[in-house]
Amino acid sequence: MPDKHQLDEFDTKILIALQENADYSMNELGDLVGLSHTPCWRRIKRLEAEGYIQGKVTLLNPKLLNLSVSVHAYVTIKSHDEASLNAFESSVQDVKEIVECYSTTGEKDYLLRVVVESVEHYETLLKQTLVHLPNVASVNSAFALKQVKYTAALPLEPPSRRS
Repeated sequence: MPDKHQLDEFDTKILIALQENADYSMNELGDLVGLSHTPCWRRIKRLEAEGYIQGKVTLLNPKLLNLSVSVHAYVTIKSHDEASLNAFESSVQDVKEIVECYSTTGEKDYLLRVVVESVEHYETLLKQTLVHLPNVASVNSAFALKQVKYTAALPLEPPSRRS
């Protein structure tokens, strides 16, 4: 990966705009941030090459897709040696219902966000898969009752607005 440069106001404006709508045409995006088509396109390509832009996705509505049950599963690991932790982390990649996995501090070792169609589906996943992942000592689950806030956008501000 190339060396990263310091983000300027145009770079940050581009990143903010793309978080709001990745479908902007290059002309629309350029107009929005105050650049013509070609300089805007070059900046996006540089931001991608430097890793600031990791990819583009389409956000789906889980309720319409019958995937409205969101579970936070707190996982405790038996052994904390590097090989055991790596085995667990590798294995969660293969479970499609696990949409997020975080290594955490405190009493629990990992936090998983699991998305399924029903409580029954989660129970099956828990019994047949989650407790059998490498090195799992326990799994404690908390069901989300309501999504109060959700965003994939990072809290960016152009340099001119930072204090």
